[in-house]
Amino acid sequence: MAQRSGIEHRWSVLDGGTGSPTAQGGFYGGSWPTTAQRMAIYADAAPMLATRAVAALADQVAIDGITHLVVASCTGFIAPGIDQKLVTMLGLDPTVERLMVGYMGCYAAIVALRSARHIVRSEPNARVLVVCVELSSLHLQDDARVEPLLAMLQFGDGAAAALVSAGPGGITLGQPFAMTVPDTEALIRWDLGDHGFAMHLSGEVPGAIAQALAGTITLPIPAHSVDLWAVHAGGRSILDAVARALDLAPDALDHSRAVLRAFGNMSSATLMFVLARILGSDARGQGMALAFGPGLAAEGLTFHRADV
Repeated sequence: MAQRSGIEHRWSVLDGGTGSPTAQGGFYGGSWPTTAQRMAIYADAAPMLATRAVAALADQVAIDGITHLVVASCTGFIAPGIDQKLVTMLGLDPTVERLMVGYMGCYAAIVALRSARHIVRSEPNARVLVVCVELSSLHLQDDARVEPLLAMLQFGDGAAAALVSAGPGGITLGQPFAMTVPDTEALIRWDLGDHGFAMHLSGEVPGAIAQALAGTITLPIPAHSVDLWAVHAGGRSILDAVARALDLAPDALDHSRAVLRAFGNMSSATLMFVLARILGSDARGQGMALAFGPGLAAEGLTFHRADV
C-alpha cells in the first residue's frame, strides 16, 4: 500500500529525541498514548508550527495591520484556542477578530478562505490572516485492519498561512460552492476515542467522489474552462477519481500530486500547499479549488491568477 500511495515523504512534530516516534522512548515506543497525552503535545506543538507558517508567509508579503484571524484545525482541541495563542505569539493587536474553523477535516482550508473572502467583501479594508495547522501524526492507532492502516499511511503534519485582502497581487478568490453528498456519511469519519482520534476512510471514497462529480456536485464553471486546478491531495486514488470524473488532462493535477508526494495528506493544510505551488509558478488563468472530507462533503471556490 505504501508503494502505491504516491507518497515519498511525510513529516511529524514527533521524534521523542530518538529520531523516530516508534522507537524505544519515542511517543509510540511504549504503551499507546492517551488522548490527554496527545492533546498535551498538540497544545505546545500546534501553535509553534503555526507561527513558523506565518513567518514563512511574512518572508513573501507584509503581514502588518492584521484585522482578522481565521484558524483551521481538526487534529486537536485546546482552550484558550490556537487562534488566541497566535494573537499573543505573533504580537497581533488584541482587538483582532478571531474565527476558529474546527474539526471540519480536509476541506477546512476552503471554509477558512471562503470566510476570509466574505469578511473582505463586507469590510474592504480588512486584512485577514488565514492559518491551517494539523498534527495528524498524533493520532496513530493500534489497529492492523486494512482500512485504518490505509488512513494512517496517508496523513502527516503540516501548517500553512495566507493573507486575504482587497489588495493587488496573488490570486483573486471567486465564487465558493459546497455540497453534502447524500447517503455517504459513513465513508469518512474522524472519531474521538480514549487513545486519540480514529480516522475511518472507506475504500468506497474515490468511487463516491467520482459519482458525485458526475451528478450531485455542480461546479460553478465548466471543468473545460479551468486552467489551474488546486485539488486537495487526499490520496492518489482520490486525485485519480477527480481527474477521471472531470476528464482532465494528464498534467492537470500535477501541483496536487507533487504536494502529495512530498508531504502526504496534511488535512486542511494540504490545499494551501497546492495553492502555494501555483503562486510560485508561472501559471496564469482561471482556477478551481476543490476539497473533500467528512460528510461526505465537497467544498470549493473559483479563483483567478492574473498576469503580473
